[in-house]
Amino acid sequence: MRTFTQHTTQSTDWSLQQSADLYRIPAWGKGYFGINDLGHLTVHPKQDAPPPSLPPSSISPSVAAPSSAAIDLKELIDQLRSRDIHTPILLRFTDLLRERLAEIASAFQTAITENDYQSNYCAVYPVKVNQQRHVVEEVLGFCKQHNFGIEAGSKPELLAVLALVTDNDTPIICNGFKDDAFIEAVILASKIGRNIIPVVEKLSELRLIIRCAKKHNVRPRIGVRVKLATTAASKWEDSGGMRSKFGLFISELLDAIEILRSENMLDCLQLLHSHIGSQLSDSAQIKRAVNELARVYCELHKSGASMQLLDVGGGFGVDYDGSQSTAHSSINYTPQEYANNIIFHIKEACDAAQVPHPTIISESGRAMVAYSSVLVFDILGWSGFKRFPLPEATPKNLEDLIKPVQTLYETFAEINTDNYIEYYHDAQMNRDEALSLFNLGYGSLQERGLAEKLFFGICSKVLTIVKTLPDMPEEFANLEAMLADTYFINGSVFQSLPDSWAIEQMFPIAPIHRLDQEPTCRGKLVDITCDSDGRIEKFIDATGTKDVLELHTLTDDPYYIAVFLVGAYQEILGDLHNLFGDTNAVHVSLDDNNQVSIDEVVEGDTVSEVLRYVQYEPEELRRNMRRIIEQSIKNKKLTVNEGKALRLFYEQGLAGTTYLNPDSNT
Repeated sequence: MRTFTQHTTQSTDWSLQQSADLYRIPAWGKGYFGINDLGHLTVHPKQDAPPPSLPPSSISPSVAAPSSAAIDLKELIDQLRSRDIHTPILLRFTDLLRERLAEIASAFQTAITENDYQSNYCAVYPVKVNQQRHVVEEVLGFCKQHNFGIEAGSKPELLAVLALVTDNDTPIICNGFKDDAFIEAVILASKIGRNIIPVVEKLSELRLIIRCAKKHNVRPRIGVRVKLATTAASKWEDSGGMRSKFGLFISELLDAIEILRSENMLDCLQLLHSHIGSQLSDSAQIKRAVNELARVYCELHKSGASMQLLDVGGGFGVDYDGSQSTAHSSINYTPQEYANNIIFHIKEACDAAQVPHPTIISESGRAMVAYSSVLVFDILGWSGFKRFPLPEATPKNLEDLIKPVQTLYETFAEINTDNYIEYYHDAQMNRDEALSLFNLGYGSLQERGLAEKLFFGICSKVLTIVKTLPDMPEEFANLEAMLADTYFINGSVFQSLPDSWAIEQMFPIAPIHRLDQEPTCRGKLVDITCDSDGRIEKFIDATGTKDVLELHTLTDDPYYIAVFLVGAYQEILGDLHNLFGDTNAVHVSLDDNNQVSIDEVVEGDTVSEVLRYVQYEPEELRRNMRRIIEQSIKNKKLTVNEGKALRLFYEQGLAGTTYLNPDSNT
């Protein structure tokens, strides 16, 4: 059993509201997440998390009213542990996914009604956002309730979708580059009655579609993607605009019309599509792009094409940091404003051109699934400069120490609010001098260690002083980050949070319990990979980002933190750095009595499975290891019992998870 020593005392007047404000839960949680009277984070599928300031009885997790039914994350993790399902765990909340799709559908229906729009709305789920079978099946089930559809952007995705969609009503949009086999599959699916539309990304695809359609005597519904002049200022801005790799230039679009006209297939062109970027943060960008796209649509209709569908693409973002701004990790609009902008501008363009209103399609994958997944890690341990035990008194042999260490003792004892800047500069100089003397052979290892402890002790005192100032001097801006504790998470950033590492995507992070206690530590998170990039060093803050996360001291009890809004892209983009595989994934819902139901447990990758990914055959490894052990016993390097223990460890290791067991006694 791991043992941690608690170094600080907790404040007794800390409130739940302070925790909610500190971690910005109401801002990014949008009513889906809250805190109960136990100080535990809760999930609210009905988007009705009560404010933490309510009396405890009104937010009790054990006697929750039907209107505020909640799932206690800490209790859920404890239940899973009792079933030998250990962290790291990806929790997927089925009810939250259902509610998110319903919220999007409701926003567009409201906009259609208020604007007297004379057609319909259909969201399609892009499989690339999360291709996990259980997720796709759940999305498809909920999509049927709203007449929504699905999008496939590659041959493997198309093969999966064709087998999962068993009716002729669900719209299937096919994006991405296509070869002959891809297009023939689409045409044949159309022939058996599937509601499937291939979107032309380049002119050569149109010719393939025409040839294949004639071969099988099918008049397919065809879509075409256009490159707009409008671009979006975001991390994904190159996925839209004139420089995007997908779609046709306007001149090519005109060529496509003439090709279809010459083949007597212009009536087959029924959908116009464009994509200006993912995670669009500014509603003004959406308005400009939709207006331009709608104008193109109207011109296509006037050209004689049987236009019926207008696909505004993806881009419907998620407010990861809760700032409701144009920051990359935020959005400055609500689902209702997003729907209003699209409906209004398409209607305005169509009415001006006297063109019938099209059915509007959006590929809102991120907005659909991001909220529904929460990743929970346990903390394996911590370290940090502030953990160093500092000298309580000046040693009797002070004069025997090298001069820089003597001065550091004096500085540590005498620093105050009047001299802290001067003494901080002195401490830096004396720390450097102590290191130089050590490197030249004039200082001992013990003296170097003392210089290190004293310097960081002085820095801690300086930080305490400058944090009381109305304006922190610029030279101390990075002091808190330098002194931050390191919390070791049982997981892999590369596997579970690749966007955090690759593009510095911000995700909300918070402890799932002890929120009724003041977090007295300031930490950064590092994973258990051997790569120095496996860390999280930026966290959401009311003013943008901060370099540390407020956390609690560790005790002998497990300490859990969670990363929220990870349902989009993170699972499928994860890699096998250090051969850490998929985590356990658990599907959770509330039954009719508001009781937690564990609907599905998808076990994470075993060591054997990830070894197979990189062409190691576990059976061969097992045989080789057995031969090595037997030879070692024969050579008397191991006893029979030792050989048996080593073989058992190896067998269990191959069959076990790639992550550490938090309940291990080792």
